[in-house]
Amino acid sequence: MVTPKSHTRTPLQLAALVVGVVFLLVGILGFIPGITTGYGSMRFAGHHSEAYLLGIFQVSILHNIVHLLFGIAGVLMSRAVSTARTFLVGGGIIYLILWLYGLLIGKASTANFVPLNTADDWLHFLLGVGMIALGLLLSRRRGQHR
Repeated sequence: MVTPKSHTRTPLQLAALVVGVVFLLVGILGFIPGITTGYGSMRFAGHHSEAYLLGIFQVSILHNIVHLLFGIAGVLMSRAVSTARTFLVGGGIIYLILWLYGLLIGKASTANFVPLNTADDWLHFLLGVGMIALGLLLSRRRGQHR
């Protein structure tokens, strides 16, 4: 008798999947007029983009594409425990670096190519800390650190 292959995701994998799906949704929402205010002024990149996701977070086409790619990575990496942990911890580190970058650059400078505003900066901080916490705490459960 052949039994169907059952694949149960660990809490770590589920967290990576959920985070990945949220990034995908954010990337998609960034391209929807109305949800993104100032949609007509969206630029490919740079601080001159006056588009704001939910009227708060400054976005550009590049910014939305990064969210989409990060989401795809999270969904794909959620398939295995080790890659799920890598996505959460590594992605969290990337977001903390992005938070520091956003704090250090001039918002009107060419270095602000993504673009980032103060709301983006603090969201990046929360994402970084949250992703790292999920990756570390959930990988400690039942030896899931491999």
